[in-house]
Amino acid sequence: MLCHNHLLRYLTNVMQNFLLIVGLAALAANLPFFSEKMFCFWKMKAATKPFSLRLLELGVLYALLAGFAYFFESRISPVHSQNWPFYVSTFALFVVFAWPGFVWRYFWRKPGI
Repeated sequence: MLCHNHLLRYLTNVMQNFLLIVGLAALAANLPFFSEKMFCFWKMKAATKPFSLRLLELGVLYALLAGFAYFFESRISPVHSQNWPFYVSTFALFVVFAWPGFVWRYFWRKPGI
C-alpha cells in the first residue's frame, strides 16, 4: 500500500509539471502577438512592433521555457540528453501554440484596433 501511494504521488507530480509547462508554453507562445511591448515590459519607439522582433521574442521565450522544462524534469528524474530533432520538433509545437495569437494579430483584427 505504501508503494502504491508513493507511485500515485509521483505520477501526480509529473502530471502537474506537464500541465504547468504546456500552459506556460501556450501563454508564452502568444505573448509576442498580444503585446506591442518587447517581452511585455519595454515600450517600443515605433507604433507597432515589427514581425522580425515578434519572431525574435518567440525564440527567446521558447529558450526560457526550455530552461524551465529542464529544471522541472531535473526535479523529478534524471534529465535525458536530447539531440537537435527534439528541439526542432518542440519549437514547431511552440509555433503551433502561437497560431491563435498570430491569427488575432494579422488576420482577425481590423487595422487600427
